[in-house]
Amino acid sequence: MIVVTGAAGFIGSNLVRGLNARGIFDILAVDDLTDGDKFRNLVDLQIADYLHKDEFRQQVTSGQLQRPEAIFHQGACSDTTERDGHFMMDNNFRVTLELLEYCQVREVPFIYASSAAVYGAGPRYLEDPANESPLNVYGYSKLLFDQVLRRRMGRLTAQVVGLRYFNVYGAREQHKGRMASVAFHNMNQFVEQGHVRLFGGWDGYPDGGQQRDFVFIDDVVRVNLHFLDHPEVSGVFNCGTGRAQPFNDVAQSVVNSLRVHQGQLALPLTELVGAGQLRYIPFPEDLKGRYQSHTQADLTQLRAAGYDHPFCDVQTGINAYVQRLLDGGQLRC
Repeated sequence: MIVVTGAAGFIGSNLVRGLNARGIFDILAVDDLTDGDKFRNLVDLQIADYLHKDEFRQQVTSGQLQRPEAIFHQGACSDTTERDGHFMMDNNFRVTLELLEYCQVREVPFIYASSAAVYGAGPRYLEDPANESPLNVYGYSKLLFDQVLRRRMGRLTAQVVGLRYFNVYGAREQHKGRMASVAFHNMNQFVEQGHVRLFGGWDGYPDGGQQRDFVFIDDVVRVNLHFLDHPEVSGVFNCGTGRAQPFNDVAQSVVNSLRVHQGQLALPLTELVGAGQLRYIPFPEDLKGRYQSHTQADLTQLRAAGYDHPFCDVQTGINAYVQRLLDGGQLRC
């Protein structure tokens, strides 16, 4: 049995999909389906059992959980604007620590979701304490557990891997609301309103020019499964493309993918702006000082850990994302 927490969520459900593609169906899916619509992320997948996250936590802390082959821990509050530090630290840090203790006693590989939010405003994104200064309690909750792992690296009984996800986009993120990727929001804006919106210039960047390391969900799944295949490797690793691209690239790729689907020509950025299909809104005041204007994963340590698969650029990933939603009837234009 393999456990996937957050299994009805974005990355968790795609991990279940990736495991199914390998012929692995003995999966315990852990989540909270209070938001019942998240079931849609599991309906086309194969799992052996489902547990509510609170029942799962109780079984872990009491030692009642049957020993699994591995645990992928993706369950967390990923809202970077959440201000309730008590909730964030219990949900993101304490639960992860309890799972670590369980796995170390039973020698179970443990692969968990960290975040590029630990780096704050950067400018360096290498897995080193000197570069880590989170801008919010979400980032701090992730950093605190990474620090626990670092202190224990010399005395681990089984694999522990933390993956610092950068800006992930792809299918099965529809339930995330405002925390869904900019690609998801741009798609829906264009279908519903005929244009997309991006933040205007700020922090020394032009309109739509803030840059992020946007990583396609298929690449994220490959990285997770790489470490499942290499239980001898432990540590904290960046999970991004190593490439910073402006939000303009995302919007342009979304609009042009949908234009081509509609039988229209792809257009350069300036023409999309001139036609009003890409518009800019003032940068929100409440995000100033709490926003990462530039991220770019340093992949040195990930490559040294043996992961050598190339990552999709935004244009390739967005095209695949749009096509997947069109093929599945989740996007109509």
